[in-house]
Amino acid sequence: MMEFDPTQPKWTQIADVIRRRIASGEYPLNYLLSETKIEREFMVARVTVRKVTAALRAEGLIVTTPGMGSFVTTQPPKADD
Repeated sequence: MMEFDPTQPKWTQIADVIRRRIASGEYPLNYLLSETKIEREFMVARVTVRKVTAALRAEGLIVTTPGMGSFVTTQPPKADD
C-alpha cells in the first residue's frame, strides 16, 4: 500500500504515480486504466479515482470512452528530452 503524504490530496499523489507509469512505458499507449484496479491498489474511494482520471484527461494523457473505460492516449516526453 502507498504511504500518502498528509499535506497533499491523495488524488494528486495517485495522479503523479500514474503519470510516472505512463512516462516509463509501464502503462503503454492504449492501456486500459481501470478505476476498480486503482481503487483497490491505492485503497481509496471511487470519487478519489474519478478526480485522478479527470486530471489526467485534462492533461491529455488519457481519453475516456463511455461504456469502455479510460485509455492512455499519449506518451509525455521523458525528463531528459
